[in-house]
Amino acid sequence: MLLPNILITGTPGVGKTTLGKELASRSGLKYINVGDVAREGALYNGYDEEYDCPILDEEKVVDELENQMTEGGVIVDYHGCDFFPERWFHAVFVLRTDNSILYKRLETRGYNEKKLGDNIECEIFQVLYEEAMLSYKEDIVHQLPSNTPEELEDNINQISRWIEQWVKGHNP
Repeated sequence: MLLPNILITGTPGVGKTTLGKELASRSGLKYINVGDVAREGALYNGYDEEYDCPILDEEKVVDELENQMTEGGVIVDYHGCDFFPERWFHAVFVLRTDNSILYKRLETRGYNEKKLGDNIECEIFQVLYEEAMLSYKEDIVHQLPSNTPEELEDNINQISRWIEQWVKGHNP
């Protein structure tokens, strides 16, 4: 049976991991957190002192995920999207969060002032949404609000319905 690949993206702190894990649990699709894959495989090419984080080796990540993506049925969670091959995804969901809510979430994570400010700015200027729109066909890119538990549940239900429709349409 053919199953879709889904990308969940957005600024750090918008709820990608919470949504991705719950969606995988309910749908039976496989959940992949790119940050975890990079950490486990040491898929880095340096360290960013200013942001206090490793620098992802995007080519190594693509190589690492290629076989799983070809098989299908994968939910990928990452805060960037322009380096993944366009052919990998059947839908891209960009989560958006109100700046005051996002600020509190990132502050709780212990982000330094520069990292916190830059991520809030990213959200204000819709950087990840624009990146998704430039990287994938417009008709597969969807924005979803991600502020409350109710919106989380709505998003799970909406994406679950999308998965059901996709599966019906691709498996005669």
